[in-house]
Amino acid sequence: MKRSEINRALAQMEKMISDYRISLPPFAYFTPEEWKTKGHDYDEVRENMLGWDITDYGLGDFDKVGFSLITIRNGNQKMSDKYPKPYAEKLLFLKEGQYSPNHFHWFKMEDIINRGGGNLLIRVYNSLPDEEIDRESDVVLHLDGREVTVPAGSQIRLTPGESISITRRLYHDFEVEKGTGDILIGEVSQCNDDSNDNRFNPPVGRFPEIEEDEAPLRLLCNEYPLAGGT
Repeated sequence: MKRSEINRALAQMEKMISDYRISLPPFAYFTPEEWKTKGHDYDEVRENMLGWDITDYGLGDFDKVGFSLITIRNGNQKMSDKYPKPYAEKLLFLKEGQYSPNHFHWFKMEDIINRGGGNLLIRVYNSLPDEEIDRESDVVLHLDGREVTVPAGSQIRLTPGESISITRRLYHDFEVEKGTGDILIGEVSQCNDDSNDNRFNPPVGRFPEIEEDEAPLRLLCNEYPLAGGT
């Protein structure tokens, strides 16, 4: 993925967040040069991968398969003594025409909330004991306090303000209902670990290889220098 694409995606997401009058924590706006000056007092940001995350899932077509997001808060299962927080929060930006591939989480349970913009479509399947997709059994869901049962492969439509609870090992994907416009999505969940807690089916990548065709606007959450700029 080209750095210019990442910069453009960041600028688009920042604009939508601003348009919806949402304020982000200070670390969200640090420049790459500022990060070089940050000491160990910002290790929580580094070690828990707070901050920006832009991905094309390694497929090289961000406008069709991709996601932009920022992790605002997060604990750390591997460092729970240091970071005991059992929850995480994200904002996600999905453009009309983009798709986020089918996956589940082994550990994380999450609520996905349409915070504004277009209509979000989420297709759901149970998983089988061997972790393959269960294309036959009905899926029990919780939507804003309401329990519903839907056939396997149903696409749930979330209008602004609506949400869905995604349980562990429940396959789900994301796309925008055509003609409704870009979406700002909220996520409230258990601790997030994008390096180890995503089971994509079919398999895709998670963090992109970056072609440095221009200087970065922001550093992504897996790019921070160590304290002292190393």
